[in-house]
Amino acid sequence: MLHYIRKRLLTVIPVFFGITLCVFLFLHLGPGTIADLMGDGSSFNDTDRAALEAQLGLDQPFLVRYGHWLGDLLQGDLGSSYQTGRPVAETIGQRVVPSLILTGTGVVLAVALAIPLGVAAAWKPGSFWDKLASGCAMVSFGVPGFLLSLMAVYVFSITLGWLPSARMYTTGSTGTLPDLLRHLILPAAVICVSNMGELVKQTRSACLETLGEDYIRTAWAKGLRGRVVMVRHMFRGSLIPIVTTVLSHIPHIIGGSVVVERVFGWPGMGSLMFSAINNRDFTIVMGVTVVIALTVLCTNLLLDLVYGLVDPRVRYGRCGG
Repeated sequence: MLHYIRKRLLTVIPVFFGITLCVFLFLHLGPGTIADLMGDGSSFNDTDRAALEAQLGLDQPFLVRYGHWLGDLLQGDLGSSYQTGRPVAETIGQRVVPSLILTGTGVVLAVALAIPLGVAAAWKPGSFWDKLASGCAMVSFGVPGFLLSLMAVYVFSITLGWLPSARMYTTGSTGTLPDLLRHLILPAAVICVSNMGELVKQTRSACLETLGEDYIRTAWAKGLRGRVVMVRHMFRGSLIPIVTTVLSHIPHIIGGSVVVERVFGWPGMGSLMFSAINNRDFTIVMGVTVVIALTVLCTNLLLDLVYGLVDPRVRYGRCGG
């Protein structure tokens, strides 16, 4: 098992550095730098622009700049923001908790609603629950997250006036928990609905497959009650693929929440990323890239480890015996 873990780590490490290299290259090839956004025309001439780029190291070749950034990263230094001068780690640290609150709430809601719905749909095919599961999957797959966000704002904020449409707290408030919950409802609901489809679909498929197993027929033959068969046999037998689906879906939820944060003005890493891109603040962009890449890769590594623990054929097969 230790050999399997080492092998997976040796795969994850080059992928991480490859991601950072690609993002750094795209930023290098993109038009303009933060120097192009400075000054007001006549007071900021070409000489000033060249001096600023030299001060920030933007005049150096691509590989030299990446090498300096990577060396600082390996020492635990993400650099400082071009725009504010504050350490990138400190800036991101202030945005991690809001992102975790939003993403975590959306994930919990999606799992709490999708799994029971998928189980009920598999237990009674063609029933109301099965049709509801199909409808939820259709909305989740068919409506983009940004469009769903705009629809939610229009209906519940503009038309009905029930819920706030932006920010994490009311402007000028003391930041109370009830105020946070009111602002959290819409963006968390959008993340939930946008990601329920895949979870419902996979849960239903896993449960239907389990219903065809011999031990399910044996349970029925023993005269066990339907609820006992559904919970203790069908659901428990489907738990491994369900958990696998939840873990493998987390990276997609993280990616989708970036757009939702922007639409709702949620002060998380998604909003920070958009702002940094618009302001050509490349150190912030790279810092957020590091955090998101590590989160996604660690989730995938955890998923591989779960596979290896559950099915020894996976780890022995991949390790060559």
